[in-house]
Amino acid sequence: MIDPHVHLRDWNQKEKETISHGLSVAKLCSINYLFDMPNTNPPLISRENIICRLTQGTAEAAKIGSKYAVYAGLTNDEDQIKEMARAYNELFPNVVGLKMFLSHSTGNMGIVDIDDQRRVVKTLVRLGFKGVLAVHAEKESLNKGQLENKDDFRSHSYARPAISEIESVKDIIGIVKDEGFKGHLHICHISVREAVEEVVKAKEEGLSISMGATAHHALLSIEDAKEKDRFLKMNPPLRTKDDQQFIYNALKKGIIDNVESDHAPHTREDKLNGASGIPGFAGTLLLYHRLKEDGLDEESLENLFGGNVLKIFSLKDEKIELPVYSKELFDKINNSYEVRSFRA
Repeated sequence: MIDPHVHLRDWNQKEKETISHGLSVAKLCSINYLFDMPNTNPPLISRENIICRLTQGTAEAAKIGSKYAVYAGLTNDEDQIKEMARAYNELFPNVVGLKMFLSHSTGNMGIVDIDDQRRVVKTLVRLGFKGVLAVHAEKESLNKGQLENKDDFRSHSYARPAISEIESVKDIIGIVKDEGFKGHLHICHISVREAVEEVVKAKEEGLSISMGATAHHALLSIEDAKEKDRFLKMNPPLRTKDDQQFIYNALKKGIIDNVESDHAPHTREDKLNGASGIPGFAGTLLLYHRLKEDGLDEESLENLFGGNVLKIFSLKDEKIELPVYSKELFDKINNSYEVRSFRA
């Protein structure tokens, strides 16, 4: 399977996870091709850091028979955007695309002002960029940090409400349309019905756009976060039961293009102090088995767990290897310690 959205930490965050460990755990979960996000420490916002990360990641992946690639991170500095576009052109497919955070998340790489977001897209258009622009879509001005309660992870869903994601998706779709963006827009970890509907509408209007969803948004809702020791806090946060069921059904129907883990581990101490992000590989495997149990056919599973990723990112066709399925294995996964947070 292919996971196009992971945060493997390492470097100044070795206490959270190393690249080697993340690749190895992914491999155990039948995920053998990973795209690493740029909000590392230090971040992947220079060619030098990208080369360093790729050198380490591809070497570690080769040891276990996996594949590794990265996104180049964007800032609102025009020279930096040019450098990242050049890095993509020179290093593709090891650099699979560019990533823009439309709000702050782990790493504080948010380009939160809509005029700055437009300036980034304008620059990419002027540079003739035709690759993938992946975005974390939440609108900073609609977030309500004052509602955050570190003793109740459900409060995170109120502090980063659904309207924040919906309006951010509308904003970025409007910008790429207005500016005549010639690349492909990918909305990461979509979690709200209305946001999905905005992407569907844009597709129908001919925009080159796709969306991915995570296991936690497909299997869990805000009520699952009330048990604090499950540490269910991430960006975007868990949504209502109705949104959760909609995301699951949209994956099953092929409305959402792909599954992505948003694997983002932290130490226990970090989580107790309110860090956002959870490990995601076991959840992806559980979602695969849930969909298989629910009758989804092999072709649809191949598309969700890798085939559509190859198309979105214009990568060479390769065989998507799905996990071997059995009822006994599904039950073992569903009851395992590693996926206890995913059991509603």
